[in-house]
Amino acid sequence: MRHLALPAPTEPFWWGLPYWLVGVILMIALFAVFQVYYWVGRRLGEKLYESRVGERIGRDRIARIERTVEKWGALAVYGCFWVPMLRHTLPWVAGALRVSYPWYVVASALGCMTWAPLWWFGGMVAIWAWLRLAAQSPLAAALVAVAVVAAIAAYVARRRRKRAEREEELAT
Repeated sequence: MRHLALPAPTEPFWWGLPYWLVGVILMIALFAVFQVYYWVGRRLGEKLYESRVGERIGRDRIARIERTVEKWGALAVYGCFWVPMLRHTLPWVAGALRVSYPWYVVASALGCMTWAPLWWFGGMVAIWAWLRLAAQSPLAAALVAVAVVAAIAAYVARRRRKRAEREEELAT
């Protein structure tokens, strides 16, 4: 049986590029996406609320994000990397609210340089560990996968239940 391990940092990984370079390219791509989010939000402005994305997010959520951005400014941009749904909504709102672009660039660059490597290296470690477990014991790997899916489903269900309770309280 072949021994599975995390790729060596300087060995070819994807398309012949070393592992570390793929991570850097992904970090730069994330930074570029954040700049696009900002400028789309800046261009949309108030139209953000009526857009399909704005309707899906919900006006009350966008208002909460606006309050966060107004309170924390560019620091909220850095913090949004660590909050799953906020990561892809706050940059649009920051653009719509016209957060100082130089500060936005600094905050999003710092966020990319701290968040992306943790997910790139940590995520790869988790994947390779699971693959190694699957090679040694497919049953154990299947149980781990089921447990992870169940935990995610429970988390999502709990959040939805709490959101429904909040909406019900607001409606009464």
